[in-house]
Amino acid sequence: MQRCLELAALGSGYVAPNPLVGAVLVYNDQVIGEGYHREYGQPHAEVICIGQAILNGYEARLAESTLYVSLEPCVHFGKTPPCTDLITRYKIPKVVIGCRDPFKEVDGKGIEKLKAAGVNVEEVDGVLTSRCKEINKRFFTFHTRERPYIILKWAQTANGKIASASAERLLITNEYTNRLVHQWRGEEASILVGTDTALLDNPELTTRLWPGPSPIRLVIDRELRLPAHLNIFDGQQPTIIFNTLRHDMPGEMTASLLKQKAGVWHYQVKPPEFSLKEILKALYHLNIQSVLVEGGAKLLQSFIEEGLWDETRIIKNEQLIVNHGLNAPLLQGADKIAEQELSSDRIEIFTLKSS
Repeated sequence: MQRCLELAALGSGYVAPNPLVGAVLVYNDQVIGEGYHREYGQPHAEVICIGQAILNGYEARLAESTLYVSLEPCVHFGKTPPCTDLITRYKIPKVVIGCRDPFKEVDGKGIEKLKAAGVNVEEVDGVLTSRCKEINKRFFTFHTRERPYIILKWAQTANGKIASASAERLLITNEYTNRLVHQWRGEEASILVGTDTALLDNPELTTRLWPGPSPIRLVIDRELRLPAHLNIFDGQQPTIIFNTLRHDMPGEMTASLLKQKAGVWHYQVKPPEFSLKEILKALYHLNIQSVLVEGGAKLLQSFIEEGLWDETRIIKNEQLIVNHGLNAPLLQGADKIAEQELSSDRIEIFTLKSS
């Protein structure tokens, strides 16, 4: 199962809105096939794993093998046929599952179908189950809480400033941390900034410093006052502008379609409903499963005060002090779960404190 998780992680950034899944086939204590879900719309982990075993000359041994898979096999027709059908077709006698799939079209149905076909289904428990859920925390949050998994991120100086008092942009993080941030971007379905951040920093919100997919760009601009020359309007990446005045988002648009169509769309949220919760509701309907919030301070603080976050990543430059500037957001109700140092920067990661 550990190997399943290692394989599953290789699909990070490419499979959403599907989950990360890895699979391993074992015959007589020997691995005869491996696979992971590589890209949305492409074959699932089980399909690739079984196919590899067949290519390796083990088709006759499938009926004597055990399939390990990090998530319950699907039982419904989506972009691909049900994996449960493939498992029963090759008469694989035993399947070990890391955790159940919370998606309502699956959620226990895959296990039931396998058992009904005579397959011995074993569900792991304890630490392994937790790890199998952790790798798909975005997928689980989306389907159980009906909103995206929310990551807050900002950089601050040693004395807690995120910007200087002048209009000049303050460079806080070092080159290593900058690359890490772009890696983080590639792992999420979308990235969100507020009006002032888009205007003052003119960010591209891409993964240009890291090999990986760029997220869907999200910008809050209530009154549509941002000028057209900004990088977010370059049409090179799918971009959604949340506002109160204009709507040109096609009703059938989803995250997977957005990824295929670079361009700028406007999503209208009429007052007085304009709020973070309404924006998250819109993201849920667009099937956008995770969002990395990169600023500014007011927007980040709003997420914190409303308790609408799952993870916060704070980068601190422990050598830089700015006497006059904008204070960093004040994090509340948080548990630190990890930290690391990259040269002059310290990275701290928090989760929302359990109630």
